[in-house]
Amino acid sequence: MNLMLWSLIGYLLGSIPFGIVITQALGLGDLRQIGSGNIGATNVLRTGNKPAALATLLLDSGKGAIAVLLARGLAGPEAAMLAGAAAFLGHLFPVWLGFKGGKGVATFLGTLLALDWRLGLVACGIWLAVAALGRISSLSALVAAAVTPLVALWLDGAPMAAVTAFMAVLIFIRHSANMARILAGTEPRIGRK
Repeated sequence: MNLMLWSLIGYLLGSIPFGIVITQALGLGDLRQIGSGNIGATNVLRTGNKPAALATLLLDSGKGAIAVLLARGLAGPEAAMLAGAAAFLGHLFPVWLGFKGGKGVATFLGTLLALDWRLGLVACGIWLAVAALGRISSLSALVAAAVTPLVALWLDGAPMAAVTAFMAVLIFIRHSANMARILAGTEPRIGRK
């Protein structure tokens, strides 16, 4: 029962669509009608408002981290993993937006940093390295997601590897259109409006 409660709390935290809240508050329009239509920080950046994109990145990653830290502090490590995974699901499938959410990369990274800071730093480092080389946010996310379960297995064992593999599979599913554009050479680069 306790684990179910933390899963629900994590889901509700994760389902807060900060990208939409921020862009509407700043009068930047409906984020779902801009660029890719995604509700995350990369699409907020396409509005040309870098502070709004940074705020979205921090809040989207923070909601995963907060879910993990609250659950760990009040209910233990198993609850923390479930709350983090549920926050990630909440971002992808928010009840407030008819279960049509973002792609989960910032929430994934924030969740990892809270679950195991070493794992989170490795994932963020991979994302940054690939982004610096290729300037393609989706490719950076895919590479980081693919590597993370292997690093999680090495650092933390099978349960953490299973949770991160679950999230990585969903990241790949949510990025299927991006993968097609990467292969076609038409995927937008970071910073392009």
